[in-house]
Amino acid sequence: MKIVVLDGYTLNPGDLNWEKFSEIGDLKVYDRTRPDEIQERTADANIVLTNKTVLTAQDIGSMNKVEYIGVLATGVNVVDLEFTKKTGITVTNVPGYSGSSSAQLVFALILELTNRVGHHSQTVRDGKWSESKDFCYWDYPLVELEGLTLGIVGYGGIGKAVARMGAAFGMNILIHNRSVPPDLPEGITYSDLDNLIRTSDIISLHCPLTPQTKGMINKDSLAQMKKTAYLINTSRGPLVVENDLADFLNEGRIAGAAMDVLGVEPPAKHCPLLTAKNCYITPHIAWATLAARERLMSIAAENIKSHLAGKPQNVVSRK
Repeated sequence: MKIVVLDGYTLNPGDLNWEKFSEIGDLKVYDRTRPDEIQERTADANIVLTNKTVLTAQDIGSMNKVEYIGVLATGVNVVDLEFTKKTGITVTNVPGYSGSSSAQLVFALILELTNRVGHHSQTVRDGKWSESKDFCYWDYPLVELEGLTLGIVGYGGIGKAVARMGAAFGMNILIHNRSVPPDLPEGITYSDLDNLIRTSDIISLHCPLTPQTKGMINKDSLAQMKKTAYLINTSRGPLVVENDLADFLNEGRIAGAAMDVLGVEPPAKHCPLLTAKNCYITPHIAWATLAARERLMSIAAENIKSHLAGKPQNVVSRK
């Protein structure tokens, strides 16, 4: 049983180990794989693991022995699932491993926008406090979260964790989801999307990228937001039309935004959000705490073992 990992570095840059996988079969880990290297590296692999390396129908068709593709993430848009269904290749993903970590980053971004901790810390290092005539100062309005409305678009595991944290801050919670969840906890209200966008002080996106959600945050939806509102996206970059968001930020038509994901990653130097006003960008790290990556590796290994035992779990494609 030969197992090939196409892009292992992001998941494990050296602070974890691949022991759980090497116990299963003959393991080969590549830090990164270019599209023109896929065929050679997977030609005799029985199991292929990928995080963000895209596997097209042509790539998969060149894999002579593959029976299983494991995505080392939740999103599976990197694999041509229509082709794997036709050919009987099992594809699995790793759901639910980073809910707490992702929600934690959401609030790190919210608190940065509302308290400007990094900015004020830098001004102190730059000597502004030492030169101050008063015992304190602030350069931006400081915003209290209690009593504000947090709108959560997508009420899966991460959305629920964000809702719990928001409630702990005393925020009013609105949620929108593809289907109306039964038995919502007290203090959480279901809303249609237009009302959520209009009435929320902070909007946090937690929905998958689909033809219906692509570009859902655009000039029309941004125009509905409060001028004092903030947008948070730790989900998928293409949910947001970046040029539209940059225009609204630069014109002061919304108060700020924080993105952990962008439409193209890594971003091109001309990405409009890189220079937009009041826009914080982190390099897709919501999932990447050590604890979350350890869970991801454990679940991915169990996915393989379950497949080999004839009891597959976390299957997203199977004939």
